[in-house]
Amino acid sequence: MSLGIPMSMPKPLAVVMVGLPARGKTYIARKLARYLDWTGYQAEVFNVGNYRRQQFGAQVPASFFDPTNDAGLTSRRQAANVAMNDMLAWFRAGGQIAIYDATNSTHARRTWVTAQCEAEGIDVLFIETLCNDPAIIAANIRDTKLLAPDYQGIDPTQAVADFRARIAHYEEAYEPIDSDTMSFVKLIDVGSRVEAQHVRGYIQGRITQFVMNLHITPRTIWLTRHGESAANRAGVIGTDMPLTERGAAYAVALANHINALEEPPGSVWTSTLQRTIQTAAPLNRSTDTLKVLDEIDAGICDGMTYAQIEEQMPGDFARRKADKLTYRYPRGESYADVIGRLDPLILELERQQNPVLIVSHNAVIRVLLGYLADVKRDDVPHTEIPLHSLIALTPRAYGCEVQFIPLLNDH
Repeated sequence: MSLGIPMSMPKPLAVVMVGLPARGKTYIARKLARYLDWTGYQAEVFNVGNYRRQQFGAQVPASFFDPTNDAGLTSRRQAANVAMNDMLAWFRAGGQIAIYDATNSTHARRTWVTAQCEAEGIDVLFIETLCNDPAIIAANIRDTKLLAPDYQGIDPTQAVADFRARIAHYEEAYEPIDSDTMSFVKLIDVGSRVEAQHVRGYIQGRITQFVMNLHITPRTIWLTRHGESAANRAGVIGTDMPLTERGAAYAVALANHINALEEPPGSVWTSTLQRTIQTAAPLNRSTDTLKVLDEIDAGICDGMTYAQIEEQMPGDFARRKADKLTYRYPRGESYADVIGRLDPLILELERQQNPVLIVSHNAVIRVLLGYLADVKRDDVPHTEIPLHSLIALTPRAYGCEVQFIPLLNDH
């Protein structure tokens, strides 16, 4: 079965984040939920910080997090309870995998979370992020926490001082996971070391594999379709036709732009089809040619126009129009198949700490952009990806920055 089609689960699963602030918990939680949703599971993040902000305001002093502050402790417990109740209600409505995103920094809190979930027949997998590298912590504070809702409109110097005071309060009470019975994954120093215990079943194993490849180092991922090909000009799908003169001009424009960057891609990936290889050639960079990046397989429709498909295969044309995500070309692929095909590439892409340029095809770029920019799964096949434009994506804790850069005037 394709990884693009979700598997049934014997029991729902709560993934529970654990760790001090500025250790990448929210980034991991959001990325994991996106990955699971992209592959077809029902996944949702329940961020206790959001509940706390809704109930008590976004800007509270660091003393609010002092473990000896009884009023603050009561308020934070209240937010945790509301988030937990919402998560359990979501599970009762049919949810499959929830991510409970909070510090969950004490044995007592984790025992409470486990008891709440197990009473509802929900499995629990803890993900603890540990980091003692001051440079990584400082970078995470600078690059993510200053963009967080708690510090909107606050002077950066004041925000950093307040957040470091908040971290110090959490450190006073923090108790790392040391249980022999809990299922957990520990990510130490941004995944440079990983420990796992009692990881059970397919989905927990898949989650573990995914988070092992994550890191919090900001970098840009560049996506582009190949330049115009003879197939584009003829209006046919599939095939392996070369670039037109216009497509070759885009290849030069792309090389000029990429090679002028202050931090150009450390890796360039193309499909095995000649139009992507020709597009990347003027870069004069080492290139990895990957079959997984080939265009969606149009099967027996390869080389046809959509008008020909509508005339000769009206049933297929109608089915594709009704559900473009799951429609499979006869003897070919569906978009859901492409999602499954790209699953291993996503793990490799997440592992990269330097910028990457991917030169591929319309369907493949739609799927990759959908994953990185959190496009709804059903909307992925309908995303507009213009020719002769470069897409710059920078994943961050609270979203992904997306920029479309036209490099050739096609009007």
